[in-house]
Amino acid sequence: MDNKTNINWYPGHMAKAKRELKENMPLIDIVYEVIDARMPISSKVADINDIIKGKPKILVVSKYDICDKTITDKLLEKYSDYTIVKCDLLNGNTNELINKTKELSKAINDERQKKGLKPRKTRVVVVGSPNVGKSTLINKLAGKKVVQTGNTPGVTKSLGWVRINNDIELMDSPGILWPKIDDQDSAHILAALSSIKEEILDVEDLARFIINKLIELYPNNLKERYKLYDINLDTIYDEIAKKRGLLIKGGLIDYDKVYLTIVRDLKDSKFGNITLDR
Repeated sequence: MDNKTNINWYPGHMAKAKRELKENMPLIDIVYEVIDARMPISSKVADINDIIKGKPKILVVSKYDICDKTITDKLLEKYSDYTIVKCDLLNGNTNELINKTKELSKAINDERQKKGLKPRKTRVVVVGSPNVGKSTLINKLAGKKVVQTGNTPGVTKSLGWVRINNDIELMDSPGILWPKIDDQDSAHILAALSSIKEEILDVEDLARFIINKLIELYPNNLKERYKLYDINLDTIYDEIAKKRGLLIKGGLIDYDKVYLTIVRDLKDSKFGNITLDR
């Protein structure tokens, strides 16, 4: 597919966040890296190991309940250097994550005792691309709303500490994307699933990317969502408009509404359980 928009988005606060993370890493015991299960490759922070400098790390796979588990599980096999915890952050619990954290914390405090140091609270930093679920995870761990959440990237702007319980303190961080996104397929997947602000994109370009991706990977999900009998790229936008009543005066197609509907339907998980990475 020939994408018209070359995506390269890296707000200034992200560069600042990376710099501050590196500076604060000596304070950190464990890293939670949060990724979106629907894009476990595209949402991965590319240079995370350069930032965390060998700290123990847990890969928190958020939104696992709405991914294509067969595909996502296969892709997660490449992250063998992580402890992996799969989460439905909205409806599930965080017991597994807490237990894994306690296991790593015990090993860390055992090493402190060997050096004659007292055990202390575990300090965890939460990192990840924008809008993968970091703030939702922190609120879930805290049992109350302690940080702002939102279905758009860039909600968290700076580092901050949050006390979870008597044993764990969390450092929240803004979403981090690498400075230049070389893979435009991954860039469009990030945009389609809310990790890049849609305001910088052409909505028609993004909608066409989504339709092409669904035709390639999940044609039956696409048919089911819009009650299509078959898929024809020459007529599919007209068919969607007619099925959803996206018309203007005189029965003409309101293509702007068609494109926006497609983008919104993907963000709102209207196409069922899907994973866009391969």
